[in-house]
Amino acid sequence: MSAAKILFLEDEPTIREVLAEYMKIQSYEVTEVEDGQKALTLLKEQKFDMAVLDIMVPGINGLEVLAYIKEHISGMATIMLTALDDEKTQVQAFNLYADDYVIKPVSPIILLKRMETILRRVKRGKQQEEKGLVIYEDSYQAFYDGVPLELTLSEFLLLQVLKKEPRRAFTREQLILRIFNEDYVGNDRIIDAHVKNLRKKLPGNYIKTVVGVGYQFQEGVL
Repeated sequence: MSAAKILFLEDEPTIREVLAEYMKIQSYEVTEVEDGQKALTLLKEQKFDMAVLDIMVPGINGLEVLAYIKEHISGMATIMLTALDDEKTQVQAFNLYADDYVIKPVSPIILLKRMETILRRVKRGKQQEEKGLVIYEDSYQAFYDGVPLELTLSEFLLLQVLKKEPRRAFTREQLILRIFNEDYVGNDRIIDAHVKNLRKKLPGNYIKTVVGVGYQFQEGVL
């Protein structure tokens, strides 16, 4: 599973170092910046899953960076981090559709939990927006029009193998090796059983029988 990419804007070196280290321990890929201009430059050059933004930083402040994100980068998660505990600043952040607002000093563990919750919510929202058949390899899940398909692990792996190479016709033996490696002992007709079950669960005819060979992925015919 690929690590979530975090842009972390914080001008206080000690706070930045400590919080970034906690994020890295949690396996996040963290890019640290100390001012808003550098944050904007990076946002134009790279793709991030989340921005953790201190509001009071030199030059362009965190709210201005947040405004840029919401205008130009659809679906990116944001957490505002600040020592300002006044209602006006919080309202500004939420008016710009920040996902969360954290008051410093903050517990690194609490910040990580909030990050995890928001990233999970954003990912779920993206999955629900996708149309057609979508496979997420990192979570071993398949969706159709945002609705999860109730597949067994073997069924998921079979569908994944076929979908990755849609022009290829696989033999049953090749599919067994791809799914089970060399751990499976038994009749290769187990693939036929998995295909039969998959066809019942998929909303379209995504698996084509290639006579004399085996199976091939095709775009679903409803």
